[in-house]
Amino acid sequence: MRRQKGFSLIELLIVVAIILIIAAIAIPSYLRSRMAANESSAVASIRTLNTAQISYNSAYPTVGYASTLAAMGGSSCTPPSSAGACLIDTALAGGLRNGYTFSLSNVTGTPSATYTVIGAPVLWNYSGMNYYCSFADAVVRTSPNSISTCDTSVAPQQ
Repeated sequence: MRRQKGFSLIELLIVVAIILIIAAIAIPSYLRSRMAANESSAVASIRTLNTAQISYNSAYPTVGYASTLAAMGGSSCTPPSSAGACLIDTALAGGLRNGYTFSLSNVTGTPSATYTVIGAPVLWNYSGMNYYCSFADAVVRTSPNSISTCDTSVAPQQ
């Protein structure tokens, strides 16, 4: 009797089928965990922007709050100025971090006395499912729907 070396085609197909079943179970869990991580990062970024706005307002009281994300960022910090305060990193100053886009708006007054920060997922239900915002009260607020204006009608994040 001859002795065969290796695996038969049926054995290889069974192994591939088992790997595909495991992958089908694991991939949705991986995507959900990545989405949760993106949302946690978005909340942290909103908090960072609130802290940076308070620091900016303290450092430049004649200007008030920063009118753009770029004004709180900056790459040349010797010395920092109201045009580039170096309070946030360049990625956040560019408005994009971990699957969320961030925008700064409604900066009004002289000196600027209010602002609105909104974080929106780049691809809804892929990079995140919630929208986040904050204004001068520094409370992070969340909504499952798109946020155009952030005020007390948007529920605080829990």
